[in-house]
Amino acid sequence: MSAEEAVRNADVIVTVTSSKTPVLKGQWLKSGSHVNAIGACRPDWRELDDEAMKQNLVFVDSREGAMRESGDVILSGAKIYAELGEALARKVPAPANETTIFKSLGMAVQDIAAANLVYQRYLGLSAVN
Repeated sequence: MSAEEAVRNADVIVTVTSSKTPVLKGQWLKSGSHVNAIGACRPDWRELDDEAMKQNLVFVDSREGAMRESGDVILSGAKIYAELGEALARKVPAPANETTIFKSLGMAVQDIAAANLVYQRYLGLSAVN
């Protein structure tokens, strides 16, 4: 199965690559689908082509981080619709029937939250033993 065949009718697509060139084309995305793009995390690497990035609503963890680290954002010249926090706080209108892309580069706060969860679970297990 080709990449195009895999995503052509998909509602949710996840890319996790170390690609330097786009592996997902915007013309393959059906209207209303969602892409989680969490790979290609260097300024000169890409997972998504210009059409995917420019013709859909792009969400990021951090504008500053995306403009510094995401080749998908930097090289395409895509406009960032909102940061994840803005969307969760409902500071931007929720998209209806639009194709959305979440370009994730990760943030330190995510690592801290995950580490805290592991630590709290460890404390809970230690208390039992």
